[in-house]
Amino acid sequence: MSKKGKHTICIHEGEIKETQFGGAISPIYMASSYSYIDADPKRYPRYFNTPNQEALGRKIAALENAEAGLPFASGMAAISTTLFSFLEKGDHAVFQNEIYGGAFNLVVEEFDKMGIEYSFTDGVGVDDFEAQIKPNTKVIYIETPSNPLLTITDVKAIAQLAKKHGLLSMIDNTFASPINQTPLDFGIDISIHSATKYLGGHSDLLAGAVAASEEHIHKIFHKGKNFGGNLSHMISYLLERSIKTLGLRVEKHNDNAQAIAEYLVKHKSIDKVYYPGLKSHPNHEIAKQQMNGFGGMLSFELEKGIDAVAFQQKLKMIKPSMSLAGIESTILQPSLTSHALLTPEQRKAIGISDSLLRFSVGIENVEDIIVDIEQALSNCK
Repeated sequence: MSKKGKHTICIHEGEIKETQFGGAISPIYMASSYSYIDADPKRYPRYFNTPNQEALGRKIAALENAEAGLPFASGMAAISTTLFSFLEKGDHAVFQNEIYGGAFNLVVEEFDKMGIEYSFTDGVGVDDFEAQIKPNTKVIYIETPSNPLLTITDVKAIAQLAKKHGLLSMIDNTFASPINQTPLDFGIDISIHSATKYLGGHSDLLAGAVAASEEHIHKIFHKGKNFGGNLSHMISYLLERSIKTLGLRVEKHNDNAQAIAEYLVKHKSIDKVYYPGLKSHPNHEIAKQQMNGFGGMLSFELEKGIDAVAFQQKLKMIKPSMSLAGIESTILQPSLTSHALLTPEQRKAIGISDSLLRFSVGIENVEDIIVDIEQALSNCK
């Protein structure tokens, strides 16, 4: 049987059949305690195996073309549990220089305490990663498109590099979503998501997810049950429901972001636009090879003289907001939010200026988004 299409997977994969009344959707199982005598498996929420947790894991695995999936209580729970499942005292990990600020903070604040060594690359080329590999290296960790500069890393090349050196490869696939990018198809071992973002998509859920082989997920599960970052039955149910429209939402995000990027790149009040769908993007060709769409995220720098906070305050429809990837358009200033934990020197080293704005393009009518940007630019000068 041929593989099902993405929209079909989003709607049907992993669903729980409602046999008592014939309901059209998965029921929600609110129990936190289950029978254990003659029961296999013995269900317990912290073991990631309640019905709604399992249903969600199956759906995420199918979308990522993975053998198994595991939902978590947050993206950082997914990232930290996965990293500490494969790294221990004396090990070393190589991280891309551009990763989510929370992940960066986890590494620099916690790894030394645990005796785990780490290196950040100077760039995102294969040579940049290979230069950091040591005899005790165990993991290579990438993020593409990156947050917030939308840098594209060659997923297949990094996967091959990891295999060449016998290392485990991990990717933060949040910005792309499994609609636009399936890293395991290119040889990556583990794909991680902040499911709060596109998988949830409505700015009302907090969750994370990991997709990988059965073997790797089994190892992550054993660490996860000790760390306790499991997802509740209610959020599992709501996230499984939200993913039903993931394909439709992401396609609209893609179309709107492409149109907004092309509008901004020609605007006299915008100094620079970061979006892999632009032919001027330095990694555009690589993005074309490994992505099915270029995503709903872009960043741009205002021209000198325009205050970033004042611009955001003049927006009427686009919301200055801390997170991203909801159906509504939101914007934030990374230097004050997602990367505020970094020092000014660290931000400068990875190209994050105070005038940089990260724009999560929603699924509103694109003309209305442009009108809001235009009026804000006109009124903040």
